[in-house]
Amino acid sequence: MRQIVTFDAYGTLVDFQLGPTTLKVLSDRLDLDRLNVDEFLDDFRIMRFHAVLEAYRPFHEVLPSSLEIAMRLHGLEYRKSDGEALVAAVPTFGPHPEVPAALQALKSRYEIAIISNTDDDLIAQNLANIGVEFDHVITAQQAKAYKPSRQTFEYAFQTMDIDPAQVIHVAQGWEYDLIPTRDLGLARRVWINRYGHNGSIGARGSADYQPFDELPDLSGLPALLGC
Repeated sequence: MRQIVTFDAYGTLVDFQLGPTTLKVLSDRLDLDRLNVDEFLDDFRIMRFHAVLEAYRPFHEVLPSSLEIAMRLHGLEYRKSDGEALVAAVPTFGPHPEVPAALQALKSRYEIAIISNTDDDLIAQNLANIGVEFDHVITAQQAKAYKPSRQTFEYAFQTMDIDPAQVIHVAQGWEYDLIPTRDLGLARRVWINRYGHNGSIGARGSADYQPFDELPDLSGLPALLGC
């Protein structure tokens, strides 16, 4: 039976260095003695989540607008060049170290695919940085919707011409991926909990959204899926 392993990209496969990059872009205006950096970056994360729940806009617009709101919350001056620099940095992010080998192992048995909250042109270089060919790459730009919307997943399944019962979804994003996929009838779900129980929303998880397998990274995924 045909099966596809689908992946979230940023955070799951790609080492999404958005926090450190944001601090670097804003380094000339950050008074680290006064700014609570963790709160600022968490507000930026929350603003991005709120933004993708609204009417669809390209990711290269979502990122700067979310940054601007977070900066204003913390009394920081926003410049158009800040958002532009952040968007420009996204394609430079490479994979987590174990990702290429794990994906190559999975390709011996499965089709592999991306379902990502991004623009086509942004993710193209990230995938080139991984160096493994995907059978399908589905973006929010194509679906005209962002995860956690069901529209994103339904568009992906339709585009890949596959029943959800033949899909194994693998993702780090709790609120973007694990919560919305509980009731989609997938064959299996795997949570890549890279950040452990460090207190962030995405790291705690919940037994209410079982069944899912939990791994700290992708190194154990091929064995889990019989490769």
